[in-house]
Amino acid sequence: MKSLAELEKLRDITKKKIELRDGDCDYRIVVGMATCGIAAGARPVLNALIAEATEAEYSCTIAQTGCIGMCTLEPLVEVFDKNGNKTTYVLINPEKAVEIMREHIGKGNIVEKYTVGSVKR
Repeated sequence: MKSLAELEKLRDITKKKIELRDGDCDYRIVVGMATCGIAAGARPVLNALIAEATEAEYSCTIAQTGCIGMCTLEPLVEVFDKNGNKTTYVLINPEKAVEIMREHIGKGNIVEKYTVGSVKR
């Protein structure tokens, strides 16, 4: 840290990250981070979601959870809207996570091709 401006910038970035966990937003995103999810690559997915949400300032919170129950389809991402409707995305990687953020969170369009009923193994 070399200046007050750098410290203020760091503070603003940190505040945005905290709001992603606890804010009053249009969407709540949950990433399965149990052992199976982490082994399948959930951490880079979580990081991609956070980076995209922070950069684009989407109205969403992002949280981690334990086992969602579909280990063979990890990494899993669940998106809840304000009405409590849930969309479960499966076999997600960082690129798919960014697409989900841009389409579902940014535009309100569910990305059907990654949902639990649509993915073919």
